[in-house]
Formats: sequence, structure tokens, C-alpha cells
Amino acid sequence: MSAVEQVRVETDEQGLRLDRWFKIHYPGLGFGHLQKLLRSGQIRLDGGRAKADTRLAPGQLVRVPPLGIDRADVKARPLTANTMRDRHDGDVLSQMLLYEDEKVFVFNKPAGLAVQGGSGVSRHVDAMLEAWRSKKGEKPRLVHRLDRDTSGVLVVARTRGAAVELTRAFRERDTKKTYWAIVKGVPAPHDGRISTYLVKEQTPDGDRMRVARHGEEGADHALSHYRVLDQVAQNFAWLEMEPYTGRTHQLRVHAAHIGHPILGDPKYFEHDTNWDFPGGVQNRLHLHARRIVIPHPAGKGVIDQMAPLPQHMVQTFNLFGFDEALMGD
Repeated sequence: MSAVEQVRVETDEQGLRLDRWFKIHYPGLGFGHLQKLLRSGQIRLDGGRAKADTRLAPGQLVRVPPLGIDRADVKARPLTANTMRDRHDGDVLSQMLLYEDEKVFVFNKPAGLAVQGGSGVSRHVDAMLEAWRSKKGEKPRLVHRLDRDTSGVLVVARTRGAAVELTRAFRERDTKKTYWAIVKGVPAPHDGRISTYLVKEQTPDGDRMRVARHGEEGADHALSHYRVLDQVAQNFAWLEMEPYTGRTHQLRVHAAHIGHPILGDPKYFEHDTNWDFPGGVQNRLHLHARRIVIPHPAGKGVIDQMAPLPQHMVQTFNLFGFDEALMGD
């Protein structure tokens, strides 16, 4: 490239960090070179200066100075189980990457990709991490989970020591996990907590969690908080949800328990025969791990990362008129 370009940010790049945008569009541009161009003001966003961690919005113009390298031919599209099928594991992980340092990777896991293997699972994050073994032969380690159909922030430790510290932070609940969900109906009150006991049971459709009595064998306490961020009449609501405990399917069961199941949930969305799924909305789970705040395993403050919405939720947000920009995060 030998001339200045003005490149428009696409709709499916909403929320992407500027440095990640450059890594996707100009993979030959080194991080140090990018930082130099940002500091000198040669890279601009809508005419103004920007930082590496600036989050992008659709329609913004990125000023790209002459770089001496070609722009990638492949358009950056949000990953789905389909678009990743023929790609190398390392390439898929690169496109999922939100943040990295010497101790930690943070990914935006796409809906439909399992975190770990299981019955009928041919590809999952744990196996893909083999592609990113360190020079010492150390494979990155999972320290928490997301359901297969839940998208969003996934933290992975790069070293054994980091895994120990991150696992401790999750176990001792020193983390803050924020999820976004779209549910049927509008909870009342608009701000509340859900406290139940949950137990796992086997069904013809696989394992399922149900609300249990206190003291029932195998039951664990589960506590969640929710807040209504916006709504469509009394038909649908956009919720912010925080799990204080980390039980399997916790938020999905809790949403259904208060009578407002998450749209597209194949296990816990039960409705009468008169209810029709809204037109224009994909019948996929509308639950997204939006943000995580966790102590850095090396004691360097906190890691605070947000993941942009998956495409099927962006489509629903647009249809319902929800504006995530109103949430300052």
C-alpha cells in the first residue's frame, strides 16, 4: 500500500479493539510499528487520535497511512461454527483473541463452539489450544467454562502458575462476570436477585439442571442478579445478569425460574402452543458473556475485557431497537 486509505468499520466489527482490527486487516503490521503510528497520529479514527484499545463502532473511518504491506484479502467476519470449519486452529484462535500478555489470553468465544470435548463434539477450544503451545511446550490452560451455545469472554492461562492464580480468583469469587441476555417478557421488579438450589438430572435430551429443595442430595446453592436495561413493550427484555456462583446453566435456569426464559434456549425455554418465535430473530441462544473483571495473575492490577455481541444478537438488537452504546460499560 503506497497511499493513505480511509477504511470504513463494518457492522460486524462493532466493539472490536483497534489493535485487533489492524491484526485482522493488516496481519503483517507489527505491534511496535502500530504503536508508533498511533503515537505519532498517523493512524486516526474519524479524524481524531485513537489508542490501541479504542473500541470501534460501525461506520467509523480508520485513517491508514502507507504501510508497505498488503491488506488481508479475507474480510473480517464474526466467527461461527460454520465460518471456522475449514480454518486452522491457530487462525481461529487469532480471530477470537481480545487480549493477551505473557500470562493470559482472553478470547471472544463464538456461539456453537464447545469449550471442552464431549459426546458428539469434534472441535473445541481445549483441543485448539494445542496450536498455541509455547516454545517450552506448555499448552495454555482453561480456567473457567462457557456453555457451548453461549458466546463471549473466555479467559485462558498461558502458564501453570497463572492457571493456579486465575482458578483461585474464580473459586474465591474475586471476579465480576457480566452477561447480556434477551428474555421473553419483562421481569418485575426491574432489578432483583434470584436465589435457589440447583441439581443436575439426566433426561432423554441430555443433562439438565432443575431448581431443587434445600437439602436435596446433590443440590448446590446458586445466586444471580439481574437488571432490565431495555424492553420491547411487555414482550421482551434486555437483561444484564451477574452470576455470584458458577453453577452449570445457572443463568439459563434462573431466567426460566422467574418466568422469563432466554430466547432460543433449547433446554429451558418452554412456552404454550399459542406463542410464536418473533419473526426476524434467529432461534439461537441469546446469552452473551459481555465482560469480565479479574485480578491479574501476576498482581498487575486487573484484567477488564469486553466482548462484542455475536451476529445473531446484533440482528435482534437492531430489530428490537436496543442500543448497546447507551450502556457505558
